[in-house]
This record gives sequence, structure tokens and C-alpha cells, in this order.
Amino acid sequence: QVRVAESGGDSVQAGGSLTLQCAVSGYIGIDACMAWFRQAPGKKREGVANVYLRRNIKDYVDSVRGRFEISQGKGKMTAVLQMNSLEPEDTAMYYCAVDSFCKGLGDPSLYEYWGQGTQVTVSS
Repeated sequence: QVRVAESGGDSVQAGGSLTLQCAVSGYIGIDACMAWFRQAPGKKREGVANVYLRRNIKDYVDSVRGRFEISQGKGKMTAVLQMNSLEPEDTAMYYCAVDSFCKGLGDPSLYEYWGQGTQVTVSS
């Protein structure tokens, strides 16, 4: 059974930084992607960043490119989202997700496994 757990959410002021951690247990296959999504109240869930684990290929939504960085953690099935220059618009619940066959950031329904989420709040 695959389990996904996030940590690291907090409240910060605009311009600050946060680091989110995601740990996955269970078998997810060699072609999997780990991704971060976010959902603000009243908005659709949005893909933020993903990493194709086997080849360490990364992708980002345009609104965070250059400010956020996704990386594989020390453990093989961990992913870290480093968030810098945070803006109030980044306020959302952030979810870690796993797609066994890495089909991109555009459609959350393609991701089979999800964590419970961690809240990020950025004040102006």
C-alpha cells in the first residue's frame, strides 16, 4: 500500500521562504513522478511542480518558475519543495502526489496517490 505524507507548511510573510517535505512509502515503480499541487479556497487544484524520479527531470507551473525548486530528497522516495520569494497568492493547501507513469502536471486526476496536505499561508 502506498502512503504519502507531507510536512513543512507554515505561516510566513511575503518575501519569505518555506521548505515542504514529502515522503512516500510502498512501491511506486521506476517511471513515477512525484509532484506538488496546491488548492486555494474556491479555486481548482493546480499543479505546482513535479519531478520524474528516474531521470530527475523537473517541471513547474509558470507562476512559480524561478522561485520554487523541487528536488529529490535524501531518501529515494522523498521530494522537497523549496519555496522562495513567497507571495500572498501562494497561500493554499499544498498536496504531494504520485503518478506511477509520469504524465505531467496538468491533470490532478492522473495522480493515484495523495497526501493529506499541508497549509501554507503568506501574509502581505
